[in-house]
Amino acid sequence: MRDERTKQEDQGTTSIDAPWVESIDRLIEALDVSPEEGLDAREVAERLRAHGPNLLQRPSRTAWWEVLGRQFRSLIVLLLAGAAGVSFAFGDWLEGAAIALVIVINAAIGLITELRAVRSMEALQRLALVKAKVRRDGAVTEIPAEGVVPGDVVVLEAGDLIPADLRLLTASKLQADESALTGESLPVSKRAADLPEETELADRTNMLFKGTTLTRGSGEGVVIATGMTTELGRISSLIETAEEEATPLERRLDRLGRMLLWATILIAAAIAALGIAAGKDLLLMIETSIALAVAAIPEGLPIVATLALARGMWRMAQRNAVIRRLSAVETLGAASVICTDKTGTLTENRMALARIATSAGVIELSEGGFRNDHGSVHLDDAPLVRKALEVGVLCNNAEIGGAAGGVGDPLEVALLDAGARAGIDPAHLRDRFPEVREEAFDSETKRMATFQTTPDGDTLVTVKGAPEAVLSACAYVLDEGGTTPLDEAKRKQWSEGSKAMAAEGLRVLGLACKTVESADAPAYRDLSLVGWVALADPPRSDVREAIERCRAAGIDVVMVTGDQPATARSVAAAVGLAGDEEPEAVRGSALDRVSELVEEERSSLLRTRIFARVSPEQKLDLISLFQEAGRVVAMTGDGVNDAPALKKADIGVAMGLRGTQVAQEAADMVLKDDAFGTIVEAVAQGRAIFDNIRKFVLYLLSCNVSEILAVAIASFAGLPLPLLPLQILFLNLVTDVFPALALGAGEGGPGIMRRPPRPSGEPIVTARQWISIGGYGGLIAATVLVALLLAIRWLGLTGAQGTTTAFLTLAFAQLWHVFNMRDPGAGLLRNDVTRNPYVWGALALCSGLLLAAVYVPGLSTVLKTVDPGVRGWAVVVVGSLVPWVVGQTALMWRRWRNRRGGD
Repeated sequence: MRDERTKQEDQGTTSIDAPWVESIDRLIEALDVSPEEGLDAREVAERLRAHGPNLLQRPSRTAWWEVLGRQFRSLIVLLLAGAAGVSFAFGDWLEGAAIALVIVINAAIGLITELRAVRSMEALQRLALVKAKVRRDGAVTEIPAEGVVPGDVVVLEAGDLIPADLRLLTASKLQADESALTGESLPVSKRAADLPEETELADRTNMLFKGTTLTRGSGEGVVIATGMTTELGRISSLIETAEEEATPLERRLDRLGRMLLWATILIAAAIAALGIAAGKDLLLMIETSIALAVAAIPEGLPIVATLALARGMWRMAQRNAVIRRLSAVETLGAASVICTDKTGTLTENRMALARIATSAGVIELSEGGFRNDHGSVHLDDAPLVRKALEVGVLCNNAEIGGAAGGVGDPLEVALLDAGARAGIDPAHLRDRFPEVREEAFDSETKRMATFQTTPDGDTLVTVKGAPEAVLSACAYVLDEGGTTPLDEAKRKQWSEGSKAMAAEGLRVLGLACKTVESADAPAYRDLSLVGWVALADPPRSDVREAIERCRAAGIDVVMVTGDQPATARSVAAAVGLAGDEEPEAVRGSALDRVSELVEEERSSLLRTRIFARVSPEQKLDLISLFQEAGRVVAMTGDGVNDAPALKKADIGVAMGLRGTQVAQEAADMVLKDDAFGTIVEAVAQGRAIFDNIRKFVLYLLSCNVSEILAVAIASFAGLPLPLLPLQILFLNLVTDVFPALALGAGEGGPGIMRRPPRPSGEPIVTARQWISIGGYGGLIAATVLVALLLAIRWLGLTGAQGTTTAFLTLAFAQLWHVFNMRDPGAGLLRNDVTRNPYVWGALALCSGLLLAAVYVPGLSTVLKTVDPGVRGWAVVVVGSLVPWVVGQTALMWRRWRNRRGGD
């Protein structure tokens, strides 16, 4: 053997880079191995040292403290930490401890919810823990798959999990399930013949790939890649390098945090500077600045946002959508594109007989039974259809029944199922026509045949296979009067019929039969054509309605599949994703150089709704294309090949029933029922959650602005402070938080899916809402200052009573202000706020807490509150209702104006 250096150079040649291209002889020479003897022990040891074990890279396990650390990355949390630090620095220990408690509670909620971190690489690693049968030193031995090296000759049989990437040396009736890697829904027939260099991954029929499974046949292959150099390893690298996008909510909260940070600094600095310049006491102005800084920060926002997201997560779980990443709960509500796979999401992930074509015409099979253009068909009146089904049942190795519905090739199971629906009992039919010989399916001839003994003692030959392969073996065609010769005109007519059905995306099989004297007769000669059967993966019944809901909500649905373009186009038409005017499916190869495309070409791809034969890298390119255009992308997937795209998307959606663990670990959301309609329900929930977040942010900030304005104006006007720092903190942590939590628990309005998605760059608080915040805040502040003046100067209350009156007026005004958060189009008495039972519970709880703040010893001492008396309470009741009355009047006027504009 040549030295290792020479072999390493050879392994970098084209024959290794594209092993499906070169002849077996050249490949064997490049790998320096004898197929008959395999590698010897010394060579195995050298290659194991050179290439390493056949394992995927093990990621470091995410520790709980890393998850905990992520809870402190929010700017709002950092802002709260700064406020706590300032409070401790000035000796306000109670205030600082209260703010610190808020931070701890928020972090604990996030830690508990997010502790199940992404472990995609660990799931991939588990796929490698298998055995492999290899030929070494002339003998076949079973070894752990991690010991397989390039050049090993692997002996294969049905049921094996492929240990490495192999080039086939021999293949006998070999089929492999590659759905987890390529997205191809049916087993792929394999053969050893060379292929062109441009052959796509899903079409490399002379290769077997690590992590896939043999479903049929036997053969041998030579290892051309192990570990991270395999296709599975390459995908695991993509998962590791795919950038995990921050969710839109995270980006919006960060922007809001930055605004609040600068606002807090500017307010505190300005008030302190102006007060000192006016000759006021330095310590008093520092304390006032701290009070205003505390008022500017919505201490309850992190807790309310986290709990609202957690409740949304629980609500989605009840609707079969399990959220793995807390902040992703809201992301679907911002989704403007849903990239969905085909098999099992838009379809039922099973093959079913859709059509039977005989010389008597075409019969369709649906849930309602057998039908033609004239209506229902009874098979007693359609003998050719019954004959076709009998041939399909006899020329068949599958079995039906059991939890999975059947065992064997999905196409064969579908034929048995169709026969059973026609009243044909497979076991009874096989008893009547016992099989005596079989010619198994061969990927070269693309046919299979069985020989059965008839009740008359003759031999019945039944054949099924690719339409052109079956047609070429037929000399006759079966019709209602017997058989007639199959001339060239009829051959052309039958051939065009099969091609037309295939163009619709159907899987077409030819059926033929003949009667001979003995089982020694040739199988594929002088057959009588019975007809074509066309099979399809039926679309899910609820998908069309779900896609219509997406259209109404302004969401584009894009099919991204590894299947053939014709099949993808047919399913898209069946589910309403594509109409007659929709162009054909675009192959994934169109995405290979997406960064080099001109604007017109990029725009064309952005308008495309069907992508077929798409590789894992191309899925990443497609997601990047949409994200660069400012779209928020949700991506569905179930296989190993989908994992990188699931991680790259704004929100990855994995299938829970049929999805691989790799895909589920990489995703943000897992569907327990694999239904596309569940995604749409999750979108509606996501939108409702964001609406709730926006409402409680609007509520909290308008309450905080009222506190800022009240304290600032009182300071400039020489009035007593209407609120003390601990009173502000009490309001922000107690009476503000519970109504905000109640708003976060709202169910959402009925029109939530009849509006377009939010723009990807739209902040939580828009310019119009900042105006509302300022207006509501100013109105409440003015009410509080008037109440303070009335209590001190008109009613003659003491300073402590006046401050308490102002405190209570502000507190109750903020409680009634929650009703101003209703949708402008809703009614005064029946709306999303009044129908929310949590709102009424929060108001009752907070009212009790406010009474406790005044009348419970100890708490009243800490907050420096006193009984305001009857006159003080009268001011509180009347004053606190003013912002609610004004706010409801403004909302009703806005509703009237909108309706008038609509008329």
